[in-house]
Amino acid sequence: MPLPIADVMPQERPRERMLLYGAQALSDVELIALLVGGGRALMRAAVVLDGVGGLPGLADPCPHELAKIPGMGDASSTALVAAIELSRRLGRLRLPYGKRLRDPAAVTDFVRGHLRGARQEVFVVVGLDARQRVRLVRQVGLGSLAHVDVHPREVFRPLLRAGVHSAILVHNHPSGEAEPSLADVELTERLAAVGQLVGIRVLDHLVVSDFGSTSLAAAGLLPTSP
Repeated sequence: MPLPIADVMPQERPRERMLLYGAQALSDVELIALLVGGGRALMRAAVVLDGVGGLPGLADPCPHELAKIPGMGDASSTALVAAIELSRRLGRLRLPYGKRLRDPAAVTDFVRGHLRGARQEVFVVVGLDARQRVRLVRQVGLGSLAHVDVHPREVFRPLLRAGVHSAILVHNHPSGEAEPSLADVELTERLAAVGQLVGIRVLDHLVVSDFGSTSLAAAGLLPTSP
């Protein structure tokens, strides 16, 4: 059990450690301790992590639930939720309108930030112009914990209306496993075929989770144009 902040040497306290070494040098408990503040912050932070089942449990917290954890109140709970929401919004900024995509990483970072902690599978489409610059991002499907069903009509309608050149498909796996399923591969083949018919090439299908991602194009699972 971590010592209360008051019992730790000044240079070993989270605030001083961040000032000396930077945020990356702090543990998860220390970072949370800085957010919750107050007395015995390290101990309370450890209780919070234990109460939500580790760091992944903070992905989509409810302040009312956090406030019920011993040592937490409204102020600490709302501060922690606010910090997580800011992190999510910063992730969205990685995919601004008009930005040219050079690799799948930018889309992955954006979608992970947008969908972090989601308890349902969500299907998102990213529309690009001829220079692979982002022109739109749309959610086109919302499913269950382990499945999302999307129709080509819903996927391509916003792309056709916006007159995009190509598209990247993305959906999340709330389970944390980023490997595509057989259903994912079959859906990708179907959507790629429709894309060829309507003149909007599907460049990739990314499967993302809070812990990783898989590019079906990089894995050789995306059909190539004839």
